Amino acid sequence: MFSLSKFFSAYGDSLIGHLALAAYLMAVTDERAVCKRLKKLPPLLLSPLFGMLLSMGLYAVPALQMVQYTIFSFSILIMCTFWVQWAWSLGFWRAFASTCMAGVFQVADSTLSMMLFCSLPTEGTFPFAASALLHLAVSIATALLLCKLRFGAWFRLLLDGETAPRQTALLLFALEMVMELLLFLLNSIPSHLLVIYYLLVVSMVVLMTALVIYLAQRLDAARKIQAQQDVIAQQQLYEQDLETIRREVRAFRHDYKNILAGLSHQAGEGELEGLRRTLSELDAGFDRRLGRKIQACTQIGNLQIPEVRSLLLSKLTAMREKGVEYHLEVLYPVTGVHMDVWDFVRCLGILIDNAVEAAMDTEQPWVEVVLLAQDERLFLRVSNPYTNALDPGKMWNEGCSSKGAGRGMGLSSYQHILMNYSNASPYTSWAHGVFVQELTLEDKA
Repeated sequence: MFSLSKFFSAYGDSLIGHLALAAYLMAVTDERAVCKRLKKLPPLLLSPLFGMLLSMGLYAVPALQMVQYTIFSFSILIMCTFWVQWAWSLGFWRAFASTCMAGVFQVADSTLSMMLFCSLPTEGTFPFAASALLHLAVSIATALLLCKLRFGAWFRLLLDGETAPRQTALLLFALEMVMELLLFLLNSIPSHLLVIYYLLVVSMVVLMTALVIYLAQRLDAARKIQAQQDVIAQQQLYEQDLETIRREVRAFRHDYKNILAGLSHQAGEGELEGLRRTLSELDAGFDRRLGRKIQACTQIGNLQIPEVRSLLLSKLTAMREKGVEYHLEVLYPVTGVHMDVWDFVRCLGILIDNAVEAAMDTEQPWVEVVLLAQDERLFLRVSNPYTNALDPGKMWNEGCSSKGAGRGMGLSSYQHILMNYSNASPYTSWAHGVFVQELTLEDKA
């Protein structure tokens, strides 16, 4: 039978567990704006209260303890997931994966505090207070260690992609259930085997951590290899464009004397109007045959970051194949992006892909990309015509897209990447049928 003292004791234990979970969530999500997240902590503290009320209800129903414990643990996990989804503005599967990963660490600490509680005298409040403080202290220390090891960055990388969050979440949910099962079985472990039991729990957590880092590193290595292959392929395309320009110049040079002879004849005959028309056609022909290609090559040449240059070359090639007019402007050499280069490549790719997709719905599709490096600052602007009925203000919501369900992952991922950079200032505007995405990156040094 539940007594008031047991209720407060269990509530306090659950409250400490939730605080420990919050500490691990900060490490797992690679959170840098800790104070901002702590302001959203109070709603999470309602979860222990709801959990205790649910536990009391389950206690009154004649059922197996394992079933009660499973329902209680799963309910707490879901409530914490909804809090993470709200506090971090994540999609459900990303929030669920993060909660499960943090839950694995939190449950491992719970086993240590329960072992301490069981080994101390049962009279008085000291055993409970000691085990609770130990649980919270170990959680904070371990979370700081995970931050030092950049575990959150690797974990965040593992959640990239449209299907990765769901697969990762289901895998971590299975691991979380295994850890909960081990915690449930703690009371039936003989005292002389508790040390071996805890070593087993710690070993499992270390192996899980190593598995996450290993999978993330494999994914990162595969992406870098693919990026290097793209660099080689796009460099070849760049060289082909230069060869095309060289052939066009030779052809233009061959006709140059004939063109001058014709212009001299028109000038000698006083045909000023015809001369103006011929010069205009000559200028337009040169721009069509050579001017734009030379300009594009010059702008690309100002991009001195291979990863960014490779991405832009591939995107420009794709736009050319789709019949999308493009304008690239890189007036000054770009040597740095003031953030992780792969994060910048992901952001740039997302913005261009969304711009092309929106432009394809218009009669005259076009995309403009501007990169301006000046005064220790990098400015990026991607603009395109916009005629969709979807409110651009809702594009930040994960899964929201005018193309149907299962799309619209890009801009929410873009926003999530920028949350980790205090020096990033995004800006969105849409007016007169033009949608504009801007990003300013300051040099933190």
